[in-house]
Amino acid sequence: MKNKWILLFSHFVIITFLTGCGSQKELTDIAIVTALGIDKDENGMYVGTFQIVNPTNVAGGLQGGSAGEGTAVTVYTATGKNIVDVSRRASIKVSRLLYYAHTNLVVVSEDIAREDGISNILDALDRDVQFRTTTNFAIARNAKAADILSIVTPIDKIPAKKAIENLKFSEKKWGGNIIVNVREIIEDLTTTGKEPVIPGYAAEGNLEAGKQLENLHYTSPKATIHAAGLGVFKGDKLINWVDEYDGIGIVWILDKVKEANITVDWKESKDAISYQVMRDNIKVSYELDDSIPNFSIYIRVKGDLGEVDAPININDRKIQAEIEKKLEKKIKEKIQFAIKLAQQNKTDIFGFGEKIYRSNPDTWKTLNQDWNDERFPEIKVKITVDASILRTGLKTNPFLFQMDQKQKK
Repeated sequence: MKNKWILLFSHFVIITFLTGCGSQKELTDIAIVTALGIDKDENGMYVGTFQIVNPTNVAGGLQGGSAGEGTAVTVYTATGKNIVDVSRRASIKVSRLLYYAHTNLVVVSEDIAREDGISNILDALDRDVQFRTTTNFAIARNAKAADILSIVTPIDKIPAKKAIENLKFSEKKWGGNIIVNVREIIEDLTTTGKEPVIPGYAAEGNLEAGKQLENLHYTSPKATIHAAGLGVFKGDKLINWVDEYDGIGIVWILDKVKEANITVDWKESKDAISYQVMRDNIKVSYELDDSIPNFSIYIRVKGDLGEVDAPININDRKIQAEIEKKLEKKIKEKIQFAIKLAQQNKTDIFGFGEKIYRSNPDTWKTLNQDWNDERFPEIKVKITVDASILRTGLKTNPFLFQMDQKQKK
């Protein structure tokens, strides 16, 4: 009996210390912001664009179609002196509390990225307890961030989801794009000897028509949004763009290539052979020559032949070896282009300086002050590529080769 009273008293004590859901927020009281766009108006004021989910129009219809009668998202704008001010002023237009815990994308206009920089925006996002630092970040290329977030998209009903999946798929399959989040950009800005690279996103077509629900009713939408290359930064400011075709060299040095497609010529036929990179390994090293760093990049690539538009016998090991040499030359050119571009823009987006700093901090002290402007543009980089063909596809030889052999009989 005594033990029963002790147990009962213990339960009572424990219950008194339990906390309730004092900070709970009902779904009917919040507006879920899936994406945030940041522009500037002619008066130099920040203009925030809030892409907010319409729950009744999303439920049951996330993948195309329409679950409700309206759009899956509603877009509101607010103007303020800074990012926090913009968010507060948005309460004038939105009847619910803006909720950023599910914000998956932040888009900043190209003008802000070039002229003002993005550090103050990142600071505001990093300080907000609701914002996740894993939120993806992009620059609106030749467009307003508001346009990117306002266009209604087919397949993926929520435009922010479409943009994110587009960047992810492009990074995985094409190789000329990357996807980055707020935390990664802050790390690049605060890491010694490393500058950021941020993906671009663009809108094309009739933008006003693209903001209407009718945009979903066309087999060819009036307006679309899509990945648009890589933004090269120096510090927190955008200084140049690299298109997807040339961006693969940057992505390769950053060791973020998952898959890629490389084409090479064969005799008079342009881009006759398509090579699908399936896996790669990259090693970046350096050595000092009288306190001058010389870098070496070694890339080992393995992949399959995806297309052969030339009458050649790909079972012939000599032919395969010749193809591999062409691939090595093509990949090397991509890497050289990326390095030359970065050196011309005087920005170490590859983190070469970081490697020196981490392994030899004393040497870095002598290079740090003028690394981007003087030292980095002058460094020599030796590039070695080892490409090999794993598989030639289902066909041992292209039918073009069989046709050529038939004509010779």
